[in-house]
This record gives sequence, C-alpha cells and structure tokens, in this order.
Amino acid sequence: MVEKTIELTGTSANSVEDAVRLAVSRAAVTIEGIRRADVCDISANVVNGTVTSWRVKVKVSFVVQDRLHE
Repeated sequence: MVEKTIELTGTSANSVEDAVRLAVSRAAVTIEGIRRADVCDISANVVNGTVTSWRVKVKVSFVVQDRLHE
C-alpha cells in the first residue's frame, strides 16, 4: 500500500474541531480513501482584540489507488 499526504488549511468561526472537519470533508469530495488527518498547526484570526475564527493546518493522508489502463 502507498499513501499520499497533502497539506490543507481549514478555517471556522465556530471551533478548531469544525475547521478540521471542514478541511477533511471538503477534501473528501474529490479524494477517495482518506485514512488520516494530522493537525499540524492551530492559529486564531484576531480583529480588534477578539478571536474571530480558528485556522488549522491539516495533513491528510489517503491511499494511492492502483488503476489499470483499459
């Protein structure tokens, strides 16, 4: 088995968990077989001293599919 890993950034005004879910669910629209999501960095966007949203960098791993040429 071979896996490929890509880095994504998710942003949510609600929570860190929501930002991770958003990044993974959006990637799952075009990527099959996502097996793992590692949160690499968490930061907050701040406006006038108030946290307005959470931003996460996520490394997503998925299996590289073997495809035969027809």
